[in-house]
Amino acid sequence: MNSNQSGTLYIVATPIGNLGDMVPRAVEILQSVTAIACEDTRHSKKLLDHFAIDKPLFAYHDHSDKKSSDNIIARLSSGNDIALISDAGTPLISDPGYRLVRAARQQGIAVIPVPGACAAIAALSVAGLPTDRFRFIGFLPAKTTQRKKVLQELAAVPETMVFYEAPHRILETLRDSLEIFGGEHSGFMAREVSKTFETYLHGTLAELVTAVEADSNQQRGEIVLVLAGRESSDSSVTVDGEKILRLLLGELPAAKAAALTAKITGGDKKQFYQMALALKN
Repeated sequence: MNSNQSGTLYIVATPIGNLGDMVPRAVEILQSVTAIACEDTRHSKKLLDHFAIDKPLFAYHDHSDKKSSDNIIARLSSGNDIALISDAGTPLISDPGYRLVRAARQQGIAVIPVPGACAAIAALSVAGLPTDRFRFIGFLPAKTTQRKKVLQELAAVPETMVFYEAPHRILETLRDSLEIFGGEHSGFMAREVSKTFETYLHGTLAELVTAVEADSNQQRGEIVLVLAGRESSDSSVTVDGEKILRLLLGELPAAKAAALTAKITGGDKKQFYQMALALKN
């Protein structure tokens, strides 16, 4: 329960590009709080000036020293309302802040979201891929070996997958995805969502690689990559097949377990091998 004397920590979403996406309630909250915590004070000052919000700004991120977090909690405990914003979008979605939220909750301080823009959800909503279940991965590892390992672990999951990627790595990530998921695997790439030069590419991974290779502009800006999950209608990876594979993995290496499961079920050995890698990890 929140103490009557305590302030409230507001988690406020900000635009990811178009300032028209700032919701009125977010402006009202930012105008009413005592102070605003942000990633970069210079970046956020431009946003606040645009909306005539004149409140003290201070930098906070999850790697700040504990003293910074303690100071915010102390101010909240004294009855001050504090807002947390990120450079763009919804705070804590692949952005800093969860440690502060956790500390506030542990102290019985109210934490209230003020919903708004989120690049991952915006991209997913226009990807044309299943949205009833999805898995948000955030940023993949920068190093190729580690990135491929993560992608291999994801090859067996049925959910649509949503990634953030840096522009200088998007082509490498698409090529690695093509290698692991296959050229016919469905994908979608959203670049600069809601900004002046926003673009959306959809098709197979082979088509996405070709498009990005041919247009260097697709290797600029903020990027969301959406990949289809394993087809649920694929009879080669059934519930029974997974049960068999799990049992065999207790006795055999991944490759042998996958090959034997494929023989028993009549399914695809490669699919079962990818699932075996995911299960082992």
